[in-house]
Amino acid sequence: MLNAKTIEIIKSTVPVLEVHGKAITTRFYQMMFTNHPELLNIFNHANQRQGRQQTALANTVYSAAAHIDNLGAIIPVVKQIGEKHRALGILPEHYPIVGENLLAAIKDVLGDAATDEIINAWAEAYGVIADAFIGIEKEMYKEAKEQPGGWEGFRDFVVEKKVQESEVITSFYLKPEDGKEIASYTAGQYLTVKVQPEGEEYTHIRHYSLSDVSGKDYFRISVKREVEGVVSNYLHDEIKEGDILAASAPAGDFVLESKSTPAVLISGGVGLTPMLSMLHTIVEQEPEREVFFIHGALNSNVHALKEEVATLVEKHDKAHSFVAYSEPTEQDKADMNFDKEGFIDADWLKSIVADNQADFYFCGPVPFMKIVYRTLKDWGVPAENIHFEFFGPASELEDETVTA
Repeated sequence: MLNAKTIEIIKSTVPVLEVHGKAITTRFYQMMFTNHPELLNIFNHANQRQGRQQTALANTVYSAAAHIDNLGAIIPVVKQIGEKHRALGILPEHYPIVGENLLAAIKDVLGDAATDEIINAWAEAYGVIADAFIGIEKEMYKEAKEQPGGWEGFRDFVVEKKVQESEVITSFYLKPEDGKEIASYTAGQYLTVKVQPEGEEYTHIRHYSLSDVSGKDYFRISVKREVEGVVSNYLHDEIKEGDILAASAPAGDFVLESKSTPAVLISGGVGLTPMLSMLHTIVEQEPEREVFFIHGALNSNVHALKEEVATLVEKHDKAHSFVAYSEPTEQDKADMNFDKEGFIDADWLKSIVADNQADFYFCGPVPFMKIVYRTLKDWGVPAENIHFEFFGPASELEDETVTA
């Protein structure tokens, strides 16, 4: 436990972190990767270049400082981050490295303002926070390994089937190379894949949502080709059926809750992947539960897995599907294969779903998610009924930081 003096000093730095947090975390990553380049085998280089990882860490540090007198308040965030750490392979021995470089970055950015008293207080506080992460992640590692079909670290999978779902999305069906049982998962979770494309100095690790229902003898991930995506382009262009991919056990805290309320699944672009897993799960395991699958895409050329959704909905009276195309092709207009031209908006959503007490799940590009989040809040949807997932580091959906 931290003493009152340490807590007072940490809380006094909150305004400083609000202003300089991004600069501190940017410097932190620069220093850490210089001192420990081997960690580039774990961290997402693209998120580093885009500044998303730095912003996410700054928000976490700020939140920890603001709640230093009640760390229990950030346990949900610790668990969310811990899920990704376990999937990536972050270990207890990595935490002293992070702490050393974080303190050095605070001193480097703040200069003389970072007195010995402040640095010592943050060193003590970091130790307590790190212990919380290590303890929670220890249980996650144990659960991942000891569950039926579970494993430790990364396991090799054979690409049994590769299916192009649209111009930009391809599905990969993965079976364990050892032929043994695979772990179950909850709809909404992701699989973490590790690759090292030819010519790359370091391994690259990415999280991809599982897009099918649990309980089969394979995992399915559906991957969008990103313009500058090292891993997505490698998977699309180089990985063939019969090739091997290494993956850690399924992880993630964005999961479908088993409830009697209607489930509204809202997605934009490749954000449909966890939603599709949820749709499969509801129609197979909760057939009496009403579910709405609402998807927004540019047009049919990039709309993946549309026929699969249609087949699921056609067979279940309680399932409904709606599609919005923001830029439908002339053929789309001729075929009338969508329900709305334009974006998913409040009026259209309310015309589909009458009950704002339903449970709403959504995923997609951050601008899309901001609109959906604001729409649901303005409609009076209870906070506990709003669930969402970020692809990558957590971001902000409004002025305050919110987490999935």
